[in-house]
Amino acid sequence: MDILIKVIQFFMSLSLLVAIHEFGHFIMARIFKIRVEKFYIFFDPWFSLFKFKRGDTEYGLGWLPLGGYVKIAGMIDESMDTEQMKQPVQPWEFRAKPAWQRFMVMIAGVIMNVLLAMMIYTGLRYTYGESYMANEDVRWGYVFNEAGEKMGFRDGDKILSIDGEPIDDITEIRTKLLLTKDARDIVVERGGEQHSFTIPFDDLLAMRREKTFTDLYMVCMPFIVDSVASVGAMEAGLVSGDEVVAFNGKPFVGVVEATTLLQEEYKGDSVMLSVLRGGEKLDMRVAVNDEGKIGVIIDTDIFQPRTREFTFLQAIPAGVNMAGEAIQEYWEQLKLIFQPKTKMYEELGGFIAIGKIFPSEWDWMRFWSMTAMLSIMLAVLNILPIPGLDGGHALFTLWEIITGRKPSDKFLEIMQYIGFFILLALIIYANGNDIYRLFVG
Repeated sequence: MDILIKVIQFFMSLSLLVAIHEFGHFIMARIFKIRVEKFYIFFDPWFSLFKFKRGDTEYGLGWLPLGGYVKIAGMIDESMDTEQMKQPVQPWEFRAKPAWQRFMVMIAGVIMNVLLAMMIYTGLRYTYGESYMANEDVRWGYVFNEAGEKMGFRDGDKILSIDGEPIDDITEIRTKLLLTKDARDIVVERGGEQHSFTIPFDDLLAMRREKTFTDLYMVCMPFIVDSVASVGAMEAGLVSGDEVVAFNGKPFVGVVEATTLLQEEYKGDSVMLSVLRGGEKLDMRVAVNDEGKIGVIIDTDIFQPRTREFTFLQAIPAGVNMAGEAIQEYWEQLKLIFQPKTKMYEELGGFIAIGKIFPSEWDWMRFWSMTAMLSIMLAVLNILPIPGLDGGHALFTLWEIITGRKPSDKFLEIMQYIGFFILLALIIYANGNDIYRLFVG
């Protein structure tokens, strides 16, 4: 059932994105009185699932869910209908129109995807607000894995800024470290003082190659007693709300380190706890059982997300800004993918990877968030100057606008074939990665 819900969400999102993208081409072509012969969601080699004709346009649903298309009269596109190009030019054909009109038709799909993302983000901000974990609420800092420690972080560090930009939302940390082609200057608060250090770019690359980026850091949970669950802890004097800060006078950083110390150094013994209670420091000896536990339940409900609420008028610029940030972040990721030494191309995924990002239970906020993100991805990918994509068509038309020389139909046909094979190779590679990860992990 979980897989079915993911599949339904995936196809709903993909169908919407393709329909909106192709509608952009369709409506712009109609504005300039260009005939659109086909409007298809998904591809229809050999046959379609259903189709109908209205006016000069055939509308249909293909069976191959690799995108969609509109077939515009007088244009060399993925249909590779070269016979039409041998006929005399008709006034309602794409090739009969001025270059600037053809350029607008080509980029209209990308524009529609960006506008869709802006609309979705605006709706999300207005309906749900913005939920985030504020960095200033992380009073006890972060704990880091081995890769983070090699880069200069220490458990308990509170990250204040990266490259001079203050950290507000804790999720910004991973993004600001990930999307880089240069070293990063870090400022942290450590032991009540500020410390600065630089992380070399090669260290960031090594971290990605070792797959240590996802668990680079986590919020440091303090050892705060929620309730007392053993007679020994109760007799020692522990009460709800006590914050344990040291064992036998030795400070520790967070509950993770405390748990490790109890299990490795004090199991089956006793330990002198230093406890903060109402601003006062108390010491008390507590027995540690054979499992390395002292008989208390730790308060894990310490960090509460904050929520920014928006009026409708406030939500519009917030949604536009979110779309702009998403474009910038995805563009930075693409640039890293095309740098071989980053090896980020190994993380490319196809339909399985995309399907996995949807939750296994229905959540409209998550669905629309994922759809907006995919809309931005579709827009950015389509504007790349690759033959066969909108960006490739737009590039050749832009060349014509600038130079006044139109590329020949034969040249465009050859470039269309080249683009087709490039895109086919990318699809095979990305989905091959999915299959490989299914078996290897």
